[in-house]
Amino acid sequence: MSEQSRGVTVTPQDDRYPGLVEGYNHRFTGRPEAVRLAATTQDVVDAVQDALDTGRRIAVRSGGHCFEDFTASPDIQVLIDLSPLAAVSYDERMAAFAVGGGTRLDHLYQELHDGWGVTVPAGTCFEVGVGGHICGGGYGHLSRRDGLVVDHLYAVEVVTVDDTGRARPVIATREPDDPHHDLWWAHTGGGGGNFGVVTRFWLRSAGPRPTAPEHALPRAPRRIRRADVVWSWDTLDEQSFTALLRAYTDWHEKNSAPDSPGRHIWSNLIVLHRSAGSFILNSVVDDDVPGAAELMAEQLAVLTGPGGAAPAHVEEQVVSWMDTWMPSYSWPSDPRGRYKNKAGYLRAGFTDHQLAAVHRHLTDPGYDNPMACLVLTGFGGQVNAVAPDATAVPQRDSILKASYSAGAWTAPEEDELHIAWVRRFYQDVYAETGGVPEPGDVNDGSYISYPDVDLADPVRNTSGTGWPVLYYKDNYPRLQRVKKRYDPRNVFRHALSVALPS
Repeated sequence: MSEQSRGVTVTPQDDRYPGLVEGYNHRFTGRPEAVRLAATTQDVVDAVQDALDTGRRIAVRSGGHCFEDFTASPDIQVLIDLSPLAAVSYDERMAAFAVGGGTRLDHLYQELHDGWGVTVPAGTCFEVGVGGHICGGGYGHLSRRDGLVVDHLYAVEVVTVDDTGRARPVIATREPDDPHHDLWWAHTGGGGGNFGVVTRFWLRSAGPRPTAPEHALPRAPRRIRRADVVWSWDTLDEQSFTALLRAYTDWHEKNSAPDSPGRHIWSNLIVLHRSAGSFILNSVVDDDVPGAAELMAEQLAVLTGPGGAAPAHVEEQVVSWMDTWMPSYSWPSDPRGRYKNKAGYLRAGFTDHQLAAVHRHLTDPGYDNPMACLVLTGFGGQVNAVAPDATAVPQRDSILKASYSAGAWTAPEEDELHIAWVRRFYQDVYAETGGVPEPGDVNDGSYISYPDVDLADPVRNTSGTGWPVLYYKDNYPRLQRVKKRYDPRNVFRHALSVALPS
């Protein structure tokens, strides 16, 4: 973004306005009175204070990839856009990497890799902004090796609003004696848009203070061993499909302990609807890990051998991590895409009912959408080395994340068709627990960075377990106390925001 566009106000009459109010999910396009492009912390303070003084509703956007309308609700009058706040540098005083609140993941990865040879275990969608990603916990293909992004969060700078209506920046660290320690904790998985505007993150791994930048974060892989496996729907019946899913979840049950050698492998099983014709598994492992080739071979043997299902194609290769694999795996936004996404954590493999429901909906002959899918993403490993109350992310003994999507249609008149399908799918999978992934032996709630307002709808959530428990479990009361201290006027709110305690 050019220097001329920084720290300015963009109104609907400006040619830049349409591009600034559109986000990832084109079901929602905001119409705020103004977009405030903030290039400094003071820009944010000024924008928040001006909105408060004029009685206008605020929303904050880092990358614009929210699944719901949190930054595009019709009642939002001022959108604070952090995209100019995108600097990445090493802060000697903090002994941590300072990252602007509007930084995109592609820029963060490139800067850390090229400058210092380090990285963070963040996501693979390069267009995502760090603001929502980190505040929700942040995970990706290195999380089984290195934990969540928030396990490497040292500090945050947050523009908050006190009970008198005054906006001010607060820096909060993970140091136990920091008077603002709880504000830091709330940003380790409490979700974006809840407590204030995060203008800066400082990233550094737990442990002793690093003596050099190269020691502050995990080492970036040099080369990745990747396996891409394709199955054809034409060769699978319900029995063989179920066997494949069981083999996949069984492998993760046996290989997701914090010290398991299998933690080095990350896999994404993208089960597209039968109308796509086929679906794919992507598995990767740092090729410098001792026995990397053997680890990969062992997993593929489980998934493609007698316990799994015969694939149509298997390709394995070793490639550069930063220059080859990372760009190939990023999923850019569809410039017209409309989506409805839902999610749940798995502590163990699906039940028999759940497996039957997955097959039933992904082979539904009355629905035709080759982009509709279930994605089962590897979790656990070092994620599970952290206590459930050490950060705001309570899901610390899960093995997989399940994502249900009816994504990427473009015609507004098709909204009802696709949304209804994914709702039926999700409610059927979780029919044994009230239509939602109620925490228990198999399920463990959902992920706040994959927000789904249906979880707050008593018609679609009949479990008796409210959405705050599904997202935050026992950590929710503490988040409410932080909300009361740092946002007592409930300035920062959306459809699933942390509520003030009653």
